[in-house]
Amino acid sequence: MSEHRATIQWSTSASATDFTKGRYSREHTWEFDGGVTIAGSSSPSVVPAPWSSAAAVDPEEAFVASLSSCHMLTFLYVAMKAGFAVTSYRDEAVGTMKKEAGKTPWISHVKLTPVIVYADKTPTAEELAKLHHAAHDQCFIAQSVKTEVTVG
Repeated sequence: MSEHRATIQWSTSASATDFTKGRYSREHTWEFDGGVTIAGSSSPSVVPAPWSSAAAVDPEEAFVASLSSCHMLTFLYVAMKAGFAVTSYRDEAVGTMKKEAGKTPWISHVKLTPVIVYADKTPTAEELAKLHHAAHDQCFIAQSVKTEVTVG
């Protein structure tokens, strides 16, 4: 159907002699086909500074943002199709890591908390729930992961 590409690049300085001891920077770049480059790093909650950068985007944040963005874009589409004119949408999404004994930690839950403003007609609570359900069912990213995604 389509391909989506990103180039991830990392290197260490020639003078870094402690790589095998874990003393190396996790900072790297993400480059996308449109030309945007983003600073990436491991999360400081996983790898402490100075080996990570809190100013960069970590994979866990990007995962949460990807789910939130996909849900928003799909919500805007289904709202438009249902006759609701959205003028703004803001979501402060939160992903929660879970650790089970003997397993690798994973983002087990992402909570979306969108605040949506409409131009004129506002959906009822039932209509809004249906719009969010349709957005979730049609979001490519949500359909690609095992993480529980909830709205509200």
